[in-house]
This record gives sequence, structure tokens and C-alpha cells, in this order.
Amino acid sequence: MTTSQSTLSARHDIETSLAECRQLLLNARNSAGHWEGELSTSALSTATAVMALHQVFTHNSPVAEREQLPPWIQAGLRWLRTHRNPDAGWGDTTLSLSNISTTMLVRSVLAATAGKYGEASTFDADFLTETDAYISRIGGVEAVRRRYGTDRTFSVPILLQCALGGLVEWKQVEQLPYELACLPANWYKWAQLPVVSYALPALIAIGLARHRRRPTRFLHWRWLRNMVTPSALKVLQRIQPTTGGFLEATPLTSFVTMSLVAAGEYNHPVIHEATRFLVASVRPDGSWPIDTNLATWVTTLSVNALDEELPEEAVDPILDWLLKQQYQTVHPYTNADPGGWAWTDLPGGVPDADDTPGAILALLKLRQRTSASNQTRIDDAARRAVHWLLSLQNRDGGWPTFCRGWGKLPFDRSSQDITAHALRAINQVLAISPQVAPFTARCRQALARGYAYLLRQQRANGAWVPLWFGNQHAPEDENPVYGTARCLLAFPPEEATQPDAPPRQGIRFLESVQNDDGGWGGDRGCVSSVEETGLALEALVHMKGDPSRIARGARWLSQQVKSGAVTTAAPIGFYFAKLWYFEKLYPLIFATAALLQVRNCHSEQ
Repeated sequence: MTTSQSTLSARHDIETSLAECRQLLLNARNSAGHWEGELSTSALSTATAVMALHQVFTHNSPVAEREQLPPWIQAGLRWLRTHRNPDAGWGDTTLSLSNISTTMLVRSVLAATAGKYGEASTFDADFLTETDAYISRIGGVEAVRRRYGTDRTFSVPILLQCALGGLVEWKQVEQLPYELACLPANWYKWAQLPVVSYALPALIAIGLARHRRRPTRFLHWRWLRNMVTPSALKVLQRIQPTTGGFLEATPLTSFVTMSLVAAGEYNHPVIHEATRFLVASVRPDGSWPIDTNLATWVTTLSVNALDEELPEEAVDPILDWLLKQQYQTVHPYTNADPGGWAWTDLPGGVPDADDTPGAILALLKLRQRTSASNQTRIDDAARRAVHWLLSLQNRDGGWPTFCRGWGKLPFDRSSQDITAHALRAINQVLAISPQVAPFTARCRQALARGYAYLLRQQRANGAWVPLWFGNQHAPEDENPVYGTARCLLAFPPEEATQPDAPPRQGIRFLESVQNDDGGWGGDRGCVSSVEETGLALEALVHMKGDPSRIARGARWLSQQVKSGAVTTAAPIGFYFAKLWYFEKLYPLIFATAALLQVRNCHSEQ
């Protein structure tokens, strides 16, 4: 085959693969015309949900769903039994390596329910002994504490569930200062809370449970906590979404539920609503996902991936739906100002600095394909969203996820991938939307500070690392391929012309960790995945990287489409506190985005 014939064949493969990915992605829309996706089933979520429902049932909480609980508890226990890993531990998802956190959560619920639900709660002694040996080998309680360091957001809830299962004593569950929840919301960032901003419900409920089960010996603190408990519970009830699920998250909602029961608040309204959420969230096989959905996130990712390949008739329904998701009032949970978007359209969402840029970029993609009146709506929404982002920027120039300056814990600090996303969105609004003209100077200043932050964070090898994504096979569970790919998209290609320019270093990093098969994993030596290959390819095409490496990556991606593996998801997502998840649509979205960019690059040539 001549070089010309080979090139034509490669381009044909790209066109064919893109067409298939496009159709698969469009077919994944729901009846309303947007994407909802499907989050992975989670052993961690299932263990916490079963424990919460068991506590509600055992302590005779008068919830409306009481008679439904035993069958779902039994189904959850059966699911856990059949999804243990060969090393006798459990991972967060069915594709995850075992970890100490999930394994201890499962072991505690097996202990708490032992023999109380028939055969579903009866386990062979060898089965339990093997898991106990795994826990001992990894390091037990101290391993849990080491995993999360100074962040108590997840280590304390894990140990609370272990205390309920009799695996640890209550003195090993650290007291959380739930009295701080009674401070005005705008004081939280000064209070140095030991949990991240989104974990306020856990702070209240777990703190109260620990106080009731093992009160402090210092009488003045005991008196203070007794005095503020009614106020703290009012805060908890006020911030509970109408669905009953805090953040729409099974683990957080479960921890709150079991903690309130442990505190003796058997008939509290929060328990009633949370139980309703947990029963509504269980899947037919008896498992629970990590969250209800990422509908807003996967919809904006899909719109940005499809670009001009989105059918004309799909534009306005998605546009209307997205505009309705923008927050118009102060959020009762994080006290966030109006103007942002959350990851979901459900009431438990919280506006954040990753979904908001995603929504801005998607709306601007749709802007050129809709009416003049809709363009005005988009411009107004973009103006408010940019104003929201500007108000969230941290002093170091980066962007946090939820709250400016709330604390020093990882999920409240500035992060590299989110900062890059915010920079892309602000740049696009400045280029397209006239309504930001009144604060253009402020935007320019924010951009300069944001880029300076990114340059300071870039590693010596050229990589950036993300907050919300990882790779279980990479050192420290990091995913520098995701982080570098996303950060490079924030730079114009012309900034990579100098050999020592930071974007050029990022390009060199991505090219250096490409696998021999042509694909990319999360870092050097990690097995290639559709998601990571798509991300790396999109970035390299954008930055005009080495054509031969782009061609090899595109060839690997096309092979995955041909073999049907393009729909095989990898657990690269982090859902708070390093809880792994995978999303059914991620491989399709990232493959579509990459193949479209490669196709368009060929067309330009």
C-alpha cells in the first residue's frame, strides 16, 4: 500500500469510527433530549446504605418504608457477598482494586447484620477470616487514618460505621465539632473545619452521634454541645434537599442516617427523608451507585464533544434544559452566590467551578446555532456565570471546587484541572459574548492570575495533575495524563512554539507516556484506556503535537471502536475523598471529542 493509500485508509477509519461513536452517543440521550449517563455500582455505597437501613430497621424508626427495608438489606448483603475481590477485600467499584476503606465498611456491616436476615446475613467463618486477614495485613484503623491524613471528611465516618459494627470502640471515632455548624454560613471559611465544605451534614450528624455515645470529659464542652444540638439539627434539616439525599450521594446520606439513629434521634424528619432517598436509589440487583447521576456534567461534556455533529433539532431542547439548571438564588448548603451550575439537575446538587465552565462552553457551542433571542439568553447566563467564577477565585490565582478560601483540605484548595477549565470558559466568553464588556479588565486580571497559578503548579516533567480524576495503577493514584490534557486545552497553540514554554513541556510529557500500542493510560506504564487516549489525543491535536503520535493514538482508538471496546469504561473518576467511580458515557464522550478533532485536522490539511 502506498503512503497516499495508507493515509486515505486511516482517514476512512477515522470517519467510520467517528460516525459510530457519534451515533452511540446520540442514542444515549434520554426522552427529554439530554444525557443522564449511568454511574458505576459501588460496594462502598452499598455497604453504607445497608448499614443505614439496618440501623433504621433495628431501632424501630417509624419511617414509611419500614416494611420494605429487610428485603433490600438482604439484597445488598447478597450483592456484597458476590462482589468480593480475590484478595478478600472490596474496591469502590466492580472494576476497582481492594482498599482498606471499602473493605472495613463492608466488614462492619457484615458484623452488624450477622444472622439477623436469614441466609443473606450468614457468612462462612473462612469468608470472614480471610477478610479480617486482609484488613490486618493492610493496617486496619491506622491505614484508614493514613489514607486521608488531616482530612476527617471520610476517615471519621468510616470509623463510625466500624463502631456501629463493633469493629472499633467509640473512643477511636474522633469528635467532630458540630457546634461550628451553628455559626453563620459566611463564617465557615474562618472556622478551619476538619471536613471539607460539602461535608457539613456529616459534621453535624457524626459529631452528634459521637457526643451522645462518648461525651467529652470536659463539662463546659459537654454543656455547650448539649445546648447547641437543637440548632445544629435545624441546620441539618434546612440543608437537606427535597429528594432526601445530601448531594444526591448514597454514602453521605447513609452516614447521616446511621449517625442520627446512633444519636438516638430515631424519629427525626431527616431520617424519614433520607430513608426515602435510599430506598428510591437502590438498583434491582440490590446495589447502590455512588450518586444518582451526573446529568449536567455528561450533557455539557457531550455537547462540547459533538460540537457541529450535534443534530440541529437537538440544540434548543438542550439549550433550554441547561439554562434552567443555572442557580438563580443563594445556595442553602454552601452559601454560594447565584450564577453557577452543579453536576446534576437534581435538588441535591451544589454549584461548582468545574460544571460551571463546562456549561458555559457548551452554551457557547450552541449559541451560533440558535435564534437571536436565545443568544441573548446565553449571553446573560454567561455573564452571570463568569461573574460567579470571578468571585470564587482563590488568592493564589487558582479555582477551588465549591467555596473560596473555605479551608486547606484538598477538595477545598485550588486545583489545576478546575483552574484550566475556568480559564477556558472565561476566554471563550470574552471572545464571543458582548455582555462581559463592563468587567473585561477584571476578567483579564483573573486570567493572568489563573495562568500564573497553572505555571507554578506544573511539574518538572511538564505534567499537571487533576483533583477529580485518578488512575488506580499510577503512583499515588494520580492521573497526570488527564490533568495535563485538560490544562493544555486552556492554552492557545501558538504558546507552545518555544522549546522551553510550559505548554510545550506539557506536550512533551503526553508524548513521552504514550504506550507502545498507541494508546494512553493515566501515566507511564498504565494500561491504555479509551478515556485517557481520547483526552490525550484531543489535547495534542489542539496543541499541534507530533502528527505521527496523533496518528498512532487515533489508530488505537479506531481499533477500540471496531472491536466494541469503546463502550468499556475505566474507573478513573474520583467522587469526593478519593472514592473511585466510572461513568458509562465517559469513553464514548472522550473518544468522540478526540476523533472529531482528528477528523477536522485532516480536513484542514
